Amino acid sequence: MLHFSANLSLLFTELPMIDRFKAAKQHGFDWVEIQFPYQIPPRVLKVAMDEAEVELALFNISADNLMAGGEGLAAVPEKREAFIEAVDIAAEYAKVLSPRLINVLAGRCSHAERLEIYLETFKGNLGFTAEMFAGYGIRTVFEAVNNKDMPGFIISSGQQMLNLINDIDHPNLYMQYDIYHMYMMGEEPIKFIAEHWDKIGHIQFADAPGRGQPGTGEIDFSSLFKCIADLDYDGFLGAEYKPIGITNDSLDWIAKFG
Repeated sequence: MLHFSANLSLLFTELPMIDRFKAAKQHGFDWVEIQFPYQIPPRVLKVAMDEAEVELALFNISADNLMAGGEGLAAVPEKREAFIEAVDIAAEYAKVLSPRLINVLAGRCSHAERLEIYLETFKGNLGFTAEMFAGYGIRTVFEAVNNKDMPGFIISSGQQMLNLINDIDHPNLYMQYDIYHMYMMGEEPIKFIAEHWDKIGHIQFADAPGRGQPGTGEIDFSSLFKCIADLDYDGFLGAEYKPIGITNDSLDWIAKFG
């Protein structure tokens, strides 16, 4: 059985964030996720979740200036203390919101000669985060992002994620596999997921190219979702797409696959 979550940072953006929880529930989602919840106090978010009767699948640790074109937080050696502070803030939110997972975005490296240092820093920060959130019963995940949309992102393939999983070797660390990003990098998502599903803690999806809802691009979601349904994968599939049109008109795929 497939378990879907609605990414409220991209879906239902016609509404204020607080109202998106009820909108998601009205369209059949029992679980939601948020990229960065930090503009709203956690107890305000919790009230909105409870009133809508939804639960939280995932949110990200702060990525500092990543979305504005900067290097981010988790891999920059000079930002180690800032990263630890961001993890502490995420933990305060997690105590209230009880997410299943916490995601760590690796970020960019602007100077190629420093890439290995950045990767080592990221490994250390991932291990630290995985250990900390193990105490809360929350899985830590990290993802690869395509370097067409985000040039310089230091993790951009499934194999790189596997390498990190093996190097860090922490029982509370999993991959977040983003179907859109990996398809844009030329990977075959069905093959990768079928082979490595036990190391995947969360899956996100959008069609490609364009990052719209299923059916607007090239990805065969019928085969993809059937593959996942046939596995023992117990995580969520996060709808993290940019609706073409208003969100309500982008949800036909739920009746087909949900």
